[in-house]
Amino acid sequence: MIALETRYRRAIAAAAVAIALSAVTGCHKKDKAVNPASLGPAPVAAPAPTATLSADPLTIDLGQSVVLNWRTQNATTVTIDGIGEVQANGTQTVTPANSTNFHLTAKGDGGTTEANVRVTVRVPTAPAASTDNGDMGSEAAFHQNVQDIFFDYDSYDLRPDAQSSAQTAAAYLNAHTGIKLVIGGYCDERGSAEYNLALGENRANSAKTALVNAGVAASRIRVISYGKEKQFCTEQNESCWQQNRRAQFSMDR
Repeated sequence: MIALETRYRRAIAAAAVAIALSAVTGCHKKDKAVNPASLGPAPVAAPAPTATLSADPLTIDLGQSVVLNWRTQNATTVTIDGIGEVQANGTQTVTPANSTNFHLTAKGDGGTTEANVRVTVRVPTAPAASTDNGDMGSEAAFHQNVQDIFFDYDSYDLRPDAQSSAQTAAAYLNAHTGIKLVIGGYCDERGSAEYNLALGENRANSAKTALVNAGVAASRIRVISYGKEKQFCTEQNESCWQQNRRAQFSMDR
Protein backbone atom coordinates (compact mmCIF):
# COMPACT_ATOMS: atom_id res chain seq x y z
CA MET A 1 0.00 0.00 0.00
CA ILE A 2 2.83 2.38 0.84
CA ALA A 3 4.64 1.61 -2.42
CA LEU A 4 1.51 2.35 -4.38
CA GLU A 5 1.13 5.68 -2.62
CA THR A 6 4.75 6.58 -3.33
CA ARG A 7 4.36 5.88 -7.04
CA TYR A 8 1.22 7.99 -7.11
CA ARG A 9 2.99 10.98 -5.54
CA ARG A 10 5.90 10.69 -7.97
CA ALA A 11 3.52 10.71 -10.95
CA ILE A 12 1.78 13.82 -9.64
CA ALA A 13 5.18 15.58 -9.19
CA ALA A 14 6.32 14.68 -12.72
CA ALA A 15 3.08 16.02 -14.17
CA ALA A 16 3.50 19.29 -12.28
CA VAL A 17 7.05 19.72 -13.64
CA ALA A 18 5.85 19.07 -17.21
CA ILE A 19 3.07 21.68 -16.85
CA ALA A 20 5.56 24.25 -15.51
CA LEU A 21 7.98 23.69 -18.39
CA SER A 22 5.14 24.00 -20.89
CA ALA A 23 4.10 27.30 -19.38
CA VAL A 24 7.63 28.70 -19.58
CA THR A 25 8.03 27.66 -23.22
CA GLY A 26 4.65 29.04 -24.21
CA CYS A 27 5.31 32.42 -22.63
CA HIS A 28 8.62 32.93 -24.54
CA LYS A 29 8.17 35.66 -27.15
CA LYS A 30 9.66 35.32 -30.62
CA ASP A 31 12.38 37.80 -31.64
CA LYS A 32 11.15 40.65 -33.85
CA ALA A 33 12.54 41.00 -37.42
CA VAL A 34 15.22 43.72 -37.89
CA ASN A 35 13.95 46.84 -39.69
CA PRO A 36 16.55 47.74 -42.42
CA ALA A 37 15.77 51.44 -41.94
CA SER A 38 17.06 51.24 -38.38
CA LEU A 39 20.54 50.37 -39.66
CA GLY A 40 20.99 53.74 -41.41
CA PRO A 41 21.67 54.46 -45.13
CA ALA A 42 23.68 51.99 -47.18
CA PRO A 43 27.23 53.12 -48.06
CA VAL A 44 27.44 55.12 -51.35
CA ALA A 45 29.90 53.88 -53.97
CA ALA A 46 32.72 56.30 -54.80
CA PRO A 47 32.18 58.12 -58.15
CA ALA A 48 34.27 56.97 -61.09
CA PRO A 49 37.02 59.39 -62.20
CA THR A 50 36.67 61.40 -65.43
CA ALA A 51 39.49 62.70 -67.63
CA THR A 52 40.09 64.77 -70.77
CA LEU A 53 43.38 65.37 -72.59
CA SER A 54 43.98 67.79 -75.48
CA ALA A 55 46.95 69.18 -77.42
CA ASP A 56 47.41 72.51 -79.18
CA PRO A 57 48.30 72.31 -82.00
CA LEU A 58 47.65 68.73 -83.08
CA THR A 59 50.09 68.93 -86.02
CA ILE A 60 53.56 70.49 -85.88
CA ASP A 61 56.83 70.54 -87.79
CA LEU A 62 59.82 68.78 -86.29
CA GLY A 63 61.34 70.95 -83.54
CA GLN A 64 58.13 72.83 -82.70
CA SER A 65 56.33 72.55 -79.36
CA VAL A 66 52.85 71.47 -78.27
CA VAL A 67 50.86 72.45 -75.16
CA LEU A 68 49.15 69.50 -73.45
CA ASN A 69 46.06 70.38 -71.39
CA TRP A 70 44.32 67.89 -69.09
CA ARG A 71 41.38 67.99 -66.68
CA THR A 72 40.26 65.24 -64.28
CA GLN A 73 37.68 64.72 -61.53
CA ASN A 74 37.45 62.19 -58.68
CA ALA A 75 41.04 61.07 -59.31
CA THR A 76 43.69 60.55 -56.64
CA THR A 77 46.53 59.67 -59.03
CA VAL A 78 47.04 61.01 -62.58
CA THR A 79 49.89 59.95 -64.87
CA ILE A 80 50.84 60.65 -68.49
CA ASP A 81 53.04 58.18 -70.34
CA GLY A 82 56.47 59.64 -70.96
CA ILE A 83 55.91 62.44 -68.41
CA GLY A 84 55.03 60.62 -65.19
CA GLU A 85 52.71 61.60 -62.35
CA VAL A 86 51.07 65.01 -62.76
CA GLN A 87 48.55 67.22 -60.95
CA ALA A 88 44.82 66.49 -61.34
CA ASN A 89 44.52 69.47 -63.70
CA GLY A 90 47.27 71.24 -65.60
CA THR A 91 49.19 72.08 -68.76
CA GLN A 92 52.68 71.22 -69.99
CA THR A 93 54.70 72.14 -73.06
CA VAL A 94 56.36 69.24 -74.85
CA THR A 95 58.49 68.92 -77.99
CA PRO A 96 57.96 65.44 -79.43
CA ALA A 97 60.61 64.18 -81.85
CA ASN A 98 58.07 62.14 -83.79
CA SER A 99 54.33 61.57 -84.01
CA THR A 100 53.19 60.58 -80.52
CA ASN A 101 50.05 59.24 -78.86
CA PHE A 102 49.92 60.85 -75.40
CA HIS A 103 48.13 58.54 -72.93
CA LEU A 104 46.69 59.71 -69.57
CA THR A 105 45.54 57.39 -66.77
CA ALA A 106 43.40 58.71 -63.88
CA LYS A 107 42.88 56.44 -60.83
CA GLY A 108 40.55 57.04 -57.92
CA ASP A 109 38.46 55.23 -55.30
CA GLY A 110 35.77 54.73 -57.96
CA GLY A 111 38.04 53.03 -60.52
CA THR A 112 40.30 53.98 -63.43
CA THR A 113 39.72 55.96 -66.64
CA GLU A 114 41.96 56.90 -69.55
CA ALA A 115 42.28 59.66 -72.15
CA ASN A 116 44.41 59.94 -75.29
CA VAL A 117 45.47 62.57 -77.82
CA ARG A 118 47.71 62.13 -80.85
CA VAL A 119 50.19 64.76 -82.02
CA THR A 120 51.47 64.48 -85.59
CA VAL A 121 55.04 65.63 -86.24
CA ARG A 122 55.90 66.47 -89.82
CA VAL A 123 59.47 65.49 -90.66
CA PRO A 124 61.04 67.50 -93.51
CA THR A 125 61.58 65.56 -96.70
CA ALA A 126 63.75 66.29 -99.67
CA PRO A 127 61.98 68.73 -102.03
CA ALA A 128 60.55 67.28 -105.19
CA ALA A 129 62.57 67.73 -108.33
CA SER A 130 61.80 71.05 -109.98
CA THR A 131 59.80 70.94 -113.20
CA ASP A 132 60.47 74.56 -114.09
CA ASN A 133 64.28 74.60 -113.95
CA GLY A 134 64.22 76.63 -110.76
CA ASP A 135 62.05 79.45 -112.13
CA MET A 136 62.12 82.27 -109.62
CA GLY A 137 59.62 84.53 -111.35
CA SER A 138 59.83 88.28 -110.92
CA GLU A 139 59.87 90.28 -107.69
CA ALA A 140 56.70 92.09 -108.75
CA ALA A 141 54.89 88.82 -109.53
CA PHE A 142 55.98 87.41 -106.17
CA HIS A 143 54.52 90.30 -104.17
CA GLN A 144 51.37 90.30 -106.28
CA ASN A 145 50.68 86.64 -105.54
CA VAL A 146 52.32 86.10 -102.15
CA GLN A 147 50.73 88.75 -99.97
CA ASP A 148 51.11 89.37 -96.25
CA ILE A 149 48.62 87.79 -93.83
CA PHE A 150 47.00 89.83 -91.07
CA PHE A 151 45.79 88.73 -87.62
CA ASP A 152 43.30 89.77 -84.95
CA TYR A 153 44.50 91.24 -81.65
CA ASP A 154 46.39 88.78 -79.41
CA SER A 155 45.74 85.92 -81.86
CA TYR A 156 47.71 83.76 -84.27
CA ASP A 157 44.68 81.97 -85.76
CA LEU A 158 44.27 82.47 -89.51
CA ARG A 159 41.10 84.36 -90.42
CA PRO A 160 39.10 83.38 -93.55
CA ASP A 161 40.75 86.17 -95.58
CA ALA A 162 44.17 84.93 -94.45
CA GLN A 163 43.31 81.36 -95.45
CA SER A 164 42.40 82.60 -98.93
CA SER A 165 45.65 84.57 -99.20
CA ALA A 166 47.64 81.51 -98.11
CA GLN A 167 46.00 79.38 -100.82
CA THR A 168 46.86 81.95 -103.51
CA ALA A 169 50.43 82.22 -102.23
CA ALA A 170 50.83 78.42 -102.16
CA ALA A 171 49.62 78.09 -105.74
CA TYR A 172 52.23 80.60 -106.92
CA LEU A 173 55.03 79.03 -104.87
CA ASN A 174 54.16 75.53 -106.12
CA ALA A 175 54.46 76.84 -109.65
CA HIS A 176 57.84 78.46 -108.89
CA THR A 177 59.68 75.83 -106.90
CA GLY A 178 62.99 77.69 -107.08
CA ILE A 179 61.70 80.30 -104.62
CA LYS A 180 62.66 79.99 -100.97
CA LEU A 181 60.64 81.97 -98.49
CA VAL A 182 61.18 83.74 -95.18
CA ILE A 183 58.13 84.59 -93.07
CA GLY A 184 58.46 87.36 -90.49
CA GLY A 185 56.03 87.52 -87.56
CA TYR A 186 55.05 91.01 -86.34
CA CYS A 187 52.92 92.41 -83.50
CA ASP A 188 51.52 95.78 -82.51
CA GLU A 189 53.13 97.79 -79.71
CA ARG A 190 50.91 96.53 -76.87
CA GLY A 191 52.26 93.93 -74.44
CA SER A 192 55.78 93.06 -73.32
CA ALA A 193 58.65 92.49 -75.72
CA GLU A 194 59.01 88.84 -74.62
CA TYR A 195 55.32 88.09 -75.07
CA ASN A 196 55.24 89.66 -78.51
CA LEU A 197 58.33 87.76 -79.66
CA ALA A 198 56.51 84.52 -78.88
CA LEU A 199 53.30 85.75 -80.48
CA GLY A 200 55.19 86.85 -83.61
CA GLU A 201 56.76 83.41 -83.91
CA ASN A 202 53.36 81.74 -83.57
CA ARG A 203 51.95 83.98 -86.31
CA ALA A 204 54.82 83.17 -88.66
CA ASN A 205 54.42 79.45 -87.94
CA SER A 206 50.66 79.62 -88.56
CA ALA A 207 51.33 81.10 -92.00
CA LYS A 208 53.98 78.46 -92.68
CA THR A 209 51.62 75.66 -91.66
CA ALA A 210 48.96 76.95 -94.06
CA LEU A 211 51.46 76.91 -96.95
CA VAL A 212 52.79 73.46 -96.07
CA ASN A 213 49.24 72.08 -95.85
CA ALA A 214 48.69 73.49 -99.36
CA GLY A 215 51.67 71.59 -100.73
CA VAL A 216 54.68 73.90 -100.28
CA ALA A 217 57.72 71.99 -99.01
CA ALA A 218 58.58 72.94 -95.43
CA SER A 219 62.28 72.92 -96.34
CA ARG A 220 61.68 75.99 -98.55
CA ILE A 221 60.41 78.10 -95.65
CA ARG A 222 62.05 79.59 -92.59
CA VAL A 223 60.42 81.80 -89.96
CA ILE A 224 61.61 84.67 -87.81
CA SER A 225 59.87 86.78 -85.17
CA TYR A 226 60.31 90.54 -84.86
CA GLY A 227 57.68 90.91 -82.11
CA LYS A 228 56.89 94.58 -81.70
CA GLU A 229 60.38 95.83 -82.56
CA LYS A 230 59.63 96.72 -86.20
CA GLN A 231 56.42 98.68 -86.64
CA PHE A 232 54.83 99.36 -90.05
CA CYS A 233 52.70 102.12 -88.51
CA THR A 234 53.27 104.13 -85.33
CA GLU A 235 49.87 105.72 -84.73
CA GLN A 236 47.97 104.52 -81.68
CA ASN A 237 44.69 103.38 -83.21
CA GLU A 238 43.18 100.11 -84.42
CA SER A 239 43.77 100.82 -88.09
CA CYS A 240 47.47 101.25 -87.42
CA TRP A 241 47.73 98.34 -85.00
CA GLN A 242 46.11 96.07 -87.60
CA GLN A 243 48.93 96.82 -90.06
CA ASN A 244 51.46 95.71 -87.46
CA ARG A 245 49.76 92.37 -86.70
CA ARG A 246 50.99 90.38 -89.67
CA ALA A 247 53.04 87.58 -91.17
CA GLN A 248 55.19 89.12 -93.91
CA PHE A 249 56.43 87.06 -96.87
CA SER A 250 59.78 87.76 -98.52
CA MET A 251 62.05 85.90 -100.89
CA ASP A 252 64.82 84.23 -98.96
CA ARG A 253 67.95 85.20 -100.87
